[in-house]
Amino acid sequence: MEAKPIRPRAVSPAILAWYIYDWAIAPYAVLVLTFIFATYFAAMVAPDKITGTQAWGWAITGSTLVIAVASPLLGAAIDHSGRRKPWLAAFTLLCVAATAGLWWIAPSPALMLPALLLVGLSNIGFGLSNVAYNAMLPLVAPPERLGLVSGIGWSVGYFGGLACLGLALAIVLPRPPPFGLDPASAETVRATMPLTALWFALFALPLFFVVPDGTRRDRREGGAGSSLRELAETVRLIWREKRLLRFLAANMLYIDGLNTIFAFGGIYAAGSFEMSVEQVLMFGIAMNLTAGIGAALFGLIEDRLSAHRTIFLSLILLLGLGATILLARSAVLFWAAALALGLFVGPVQSASRSRLVQLAPPGMTARLFGFLALSGRATAFIAPAALALVTGLADSQRAGMATILPFLAGGLVLLGRPAKSGK
Repeated sequence: MEAKPIRPRAVSPAILAWYIYDWAIAPYAVLVLTFIFATYFAAMVAPDKITGTQAWGWAITGSTLVIAVASPLLGAAIDHSGRRKPWLAAFTLLCVAATAGLWWIAPSPALMLPALLLVGLSNIGFGLSNVAYNAMLPLVAPPERLGLVSGIGWSVGYFGGLACLGLALAIVLPRPPPFGLDPASAETVRATMPLTALWFALFALPLFFVVPDGTRRDRREGGAGSSLRELAETVRLIWREKRLLRFLAANMLYIDGLNTIFAFGGIYAAGSFEMSVEQVLMFGIAMNLTAGIGAALFGLIEDRLSAHRTIFLSLILLLGLGATILLARSAVLFWAAALALGLFVGPVQSASRSRLVQLAPPGMTARLFGFLALSGRATAFIAPAALALVTGLADSQRAGMATILPFLAGGLVLLGRPAKSGK
């Protein structure tokens, strides 16, 4: 049984705490998967940038496959139990612990395997915690405010990433470095990993104290077998509901493209434009600033524009800007196109979250968020694998990054034009 959504006139403590979890979790994607550790791994842990890009691609591929398989099962278990918080706590702790462990990855090829293992575990915790967290959206937001709450939450997340990047910059840039850290052994860069873990742990806490959970279901209703039956029931529902099926199929492609941009953006900036770790940090701050602005702006108008139309228009603009980035030879054009692209990344993700809630029947939200995570991960092993393969074959990061565009285009085609009503 679902808890009744909160219907506040203003931002309630529960909605605020839900926003703060986005503020807590977002720096992981920014500092670990995109701008800091990914860049550090390719530049200083791996023997060369091509090997590093390929190895990173396979690590993201493996952990993504685990998330894809586990997400629908997790969603079914959440809906069966009626509770979200215990699952959210478990996967939050997994992400926090594995991220903190990256402090011990010194700049040595001998540590490539432990680094990739910790990144894989932290990514699994990150991906599965998002399933439980997103399933809380209908508990805190009334139907008429789904787009607003989802969009503001995503915007808060981007600004959380920005704030944490600012702290990371204060560790990486000063000379002499703070706290007696040794730049020669990359301690200034590595210290940003326990910073990310501590940030996540501290700012995740308000949600567990303030946001209401779903109502616990009677355990006599069945155990794992009942959860599996509910999972099978969800598959049949998706197959019958063609709008839901097309949306999940489209999400499968365009989110894979966006996830791959996040995973390899810092590596591409460092390799193709020879940015230092410090420059990549500045690039990450600027990207998060425009992404946060875009998510907030579209959040304010999404409920009028419609979630479907928001996704459709944003994907068209992302394709054009992505092609511009790949063709750019000057750093100035790269920066301009990348910052403009950031404006439309958040709206796609946020509107996808609210669109799923609109399409979900009562009592099936978590299960469908599990399938949303599956659809966002099911081909994600193909996108990083294709990027890694083409990068190696062509000996070119630019050629590898070009493999992202077909995923965005395919998602746009499957999504289809919104009806005049926007539905």
